[in-house]
This record gives sequence, structure tokens and C-alpha cells, in this order.
Amino acid sequence: MARILSVDYGKKRTGLAVTDPLQLIAGGLATVATSQLMEWLRNYLAHEEVELIVVGEPKQPNGQPSENLPRVMAFVKRLEREFPMIPVKLYDERFTSVMAHQAMIDGGLRRKARQDKALVDEISATIILQSYMESRRK
Repeated sequence: MARILSVDYGKKRTGLAVTDPLQLIAGGLATVATSQLMEWLRNYLAHEEVELIVVGEPKQPNGQPSENLPRVMAFVKRLEREFPMIPVKLYDERFTSVMAHQAMIDGGLRRKARQDKALVDEISATIILQSYMESRRK
């Protein structure tokens, strides 16, 4: 079985998470400067077998598209061109940043550590992936 890769795409930074090869557990992978993301993905996908890329779909709390959606859709199109053999699926990412902050608090991270936006992005990508995996099981 191949891995599933999750992307929490941002204007400056992008959080990434991945499953284990059996697709049982989602774990944080990295936070990458968005300007270097495609190069990072090319390198990663050359060495790891990935069967699906899940991209967080930014929505406002009321379900309407957020201002970041056009950037995310452009990124998805680029992914589909660069890696046509790997399907890309959008998944609702509402509240993942809030959940990431709560997970950091629950995990006992100090305030200074919780202000690390790169860590929040990576945890958000993990939450997106875990939520996607749970939705598939239902």
C-alpha cells in the first residue's frame, strides 16, 4: 500500500503530513516555504510511493470559500499537471488551525512553542489527513 500525503497550503508556508504505508496513522511531515513547495514535492515523490494527495480546501465558518481558495485551486491544477499519476482530492479544512492550537495546548506545549506558525501548519495538515481518513472509514 502507498502513503497518502496531506497539504495545508498557505501563502507563505505549507504544512505537510503523511500516513504510514498501511494508511493507519497520520503524522506530521514538514513545513515548507510555499515558494519551495513544488521542488520539495518533486524530491519527496521521487523517493516515496504516494497514492493520493489530500489538499485542505479553505472555507469560512459558514461554508463559503475563503480568500485563499483561488491560490489553493491554482496549486491543485499545478499538482495535477506535475504529478498526473497521483489523484488530488480537496478536503474541508475549516477549524483545523483552531484544532491545531488546542492540540498544542493539550500536549502541554508552552506559549512560546504554540506561537510557532510552522508547527501549527504541520499539525493542521495532520488534522486534515486524520479527518479525511476517518471520513473514508464511515
